[in-house]
Amino acid sequence: MRIASIFRTVSGGASVIALAVSAPAMAQAPEDAESDDEAIIVFGQGETRQVQEVSALDIQMLTPGASPIKAIEKLPSVNIQASDPFGNYEWSTRVTIRSFTQDKLGHTLDGIPLGNMQYGNFNGLHVSRAISSENLGSVRVTQGAGAIGSQATNNLGGALEYASMDPLDHIAVDVHGTYGSNQTMRGFVRVNMGSAEGLRGYVSYAYGTTDKYKGDGTQDQHMVNAKAILPVGEGQIDAWFSYSDRREQDYQDMSLDMLARLGYEFDNTFPDYATGVLYADIGNNRGETGAAISNAAAGKVYPGNVTTVDDAYYDASGLRKDTVGAIGYSTPLGETSDIAIKGYYHHNEGMGLWATPYVPSPIGAPIGQGSGTSTGSPISTRTTEYDISRYGVFGSANFEIGFNKLTVGGWYEHNEFNQARRFYAMASRTEPGVDYRRYPEHPFFTQWEFDFTTNTVQYYVQDTIDLDPVKINVGWKGFKVTNKADAIIAGGFPAGKFKTEDWFQPHVGAVLALSDQAELFAGFSQVTAAFPSVNGSIWGTTQAGFDAIKDTIKPESSDTFELGARYSSGSFNGLLGVYMVKFHDRLLSVSSGAAIIGSPSVLQNVGSVRSVGVEAAADWRFATNWSLFASYTYTDATYRDDVVDGKGGVTHLSGKTVVEAPKHMIKGVLNFDDGSAYANFSVNYMSERFFNYLNDRSVDGRLTADFSIGYRMTEHLEFQFNVSNLFDQQYIGTINSAGTGNSGDRQTLLVGAPQQAFITLKAGF
Repeated sequence: MRIASIFRTVSGGASVIALAVSAPAMAQAPEDAESDDEAIIVFGQGETRQVQEVSALDIQMLTPGASPIKAIEKLPSVNIQASDPFGNYEWSTRVTIRSFTQDKLGHTLDGIPLGNMQYGNFNGLHVSRAISSENLGSVRVTQGAGAIGSQATNNLGGALEYASMDPLDHIAVDVHGTYGSNQTMRGFVRVNMGSAEGLRGYVSYAYGTTDKYKGDGTQDQHMVNAKAILPVGEGQIDAWFSYSDRREQDYQDMSLDMLARLGYEFDNTFPDYATGVLYADIGNNRGETGAAISNAAAGKVYPGNVTTVDDAYYDASGLRKDTVGAIGYSTPLGETSDIAIKGYYHHNEGMGLWATPYVPSPIGAPIGQGSGTSTGSPISTRTTEYDISRYGVFGSANFEIGFNKLTVGGWYEHNEFNQARRFYAMASRTEPGVDYRRYPEHPFFTQWEFDFTTNTVQYYVQDTIDLDPVKINVGWKGFKVTNKADAIIAGGFPAGKFKTEDWFQPHVGAVLALSDQAELFAGFSQVTAAFPSVNGSIWGTTQAGFDAIKDTIKPESSDTFELGARYSSGSFNGLLGVYMVKFHDRLLSVSSGAAIIGSPSVLQNVGSVRSVGVEAAADWRFATNWSLFASYTYTDATYRDDVVDGKGGVTHLSGKTVVEAPKHMIKGVLNFDDGSAYANFSVNYMSERFFNYLNDRSVDGRLTADFSIGYRMTEHLEFQFNVSNLFDQQYIGTINSAGTGNSGDRQTLLVGAPQQAFITLKAGF
């Protein structure tokens, strides 16, 4: 849906908006709103490393329902890739900072570890399943090696710390309704109760659904958030609860060749099951799938411009259910000390489903959903299934002694993760019998299944020495992560025990105040990353291969050097920084066959990487009600070593640019807000991105623009209109969605969403 048609569509969806505003509600009272003078981006004044924080005031400008990860898109060195306008579609959404992908960044919500936030997360969940953006209070980004106290053992390249908003101390209700492109509908309601002296809290519920912008299918999510705070003496108890049920049908991964042959609108065949079966039959006849001929009459020629069975499948999807609970206590100890402790629990049930033409559904096998048996089909449903059950506790204590502020903290987590590869039968050649938005139940084959048990122990010590005008931070962290893999069905993969241990990872930095407005900062951090407990990485080989390397293989590590300056005044805030990162013992799991088939991967050491860069940002309030934010990033990230395999073959990587690391990124945001009317226009440019290691394939640079406008009609009612991809650019949103190859084209690109428009009404009391 384009802007020209959004207003016609809204009239048809008026009942949705009417439901949103008919509830007895009113907007947040002025005394609860943030000051007009409050900065929406805080540049980390007083910090000894590169840090920025995005406030709730800026987050409110996002399209309602957008992932919290979208809040940091404008910051220097932050590269957000997504093929949907919300950043919620997990197969496509990823964040890269200083050339480090998101599995090498730390992620927390109120300190609760979110794990590596990969699509097949083994130790956490994506932030878009942990909190609604309306409940987000701030996002803090550390572009270097991450905050020393972050609950993460993978933060080689930075940390993202999300914080939920605190409950108000009175009764308040907020109700939002959104309608827009591709039949997008979303409702959000939050009820807040409490008092300043006693218990206060809120409960929210959000439901959002959208049709795919190409092909056919639906992506939707139910989410419940709740938070409570109870004063206890001088301290307080805080509690958090979140439940999410997300179901998303996938877009087809594309290649440059496919885009040229089939166009940007091409996608999977759903709901056309007959065409999916035809492609599988032709693939069998051509010998592409390795399966027996299922229908010789189908011939060996695909219709249209399709040339391979992998151009399109019948359907694919991702299903995730998450429950998170946490309770904490914090209190001062006298005038110069305080302590805090928090425990948490997380359970996840999830799977990725794919209609595979490589494994047929056997005659007589139980149908994947419901009852009955299959009459046979050249397609079956392949799943990768995830079940996480983890609990942990973390805490810290602060002590001030003279000009020293000493902090000591620790974290423990026990994680039980079950992962399996299973196959489910379709009903017949004419009826799928499996709904990809539901969890299948009756597998006819389990290829492999493992129980992974991970125990993490981490501690840190930091001393902040204030020698005005110089402040020095000195500290270190250490951890031990033990992994155990127990094979239920080995399927050729290894079982056994492994550990990553590094008890001294130093961090040191200093900041020099030149005046009340200007300061210089410098820092150094060294970080080691633990091996993940997942069927891949060190576990993605044979038993013999695992036994050969488990006692000698080195974990990845990084050394980060930073230097910069900040300036802050009433109307202008800016920063300029430079950095160098040395990334050691970089490890890659490289598939030995097509990624979608699930061929075993082999762990390779690709040597070291060096990244150097420049980061600049400024926030200028140049007139009454007007402000301008801009950031620029230059990144030169290159592999420093060639790769030599076991047979002596050489892959010449030295000097090649790191994949997913554009050299130039420019972001700009123009804001207007007079208290009633507000508007926001943003642009985002990134230069060429390579999607293979030898740099012989890339996607062009792209420039996108977003726009939002709103009006606070009364104290109780607000209108907001958001447009993403304002100029309807055709571009690649995400690269390497299905893995990275050494050279050549690869089916690992996702198309960016066309222009999308959304209208929202907000009400409350």
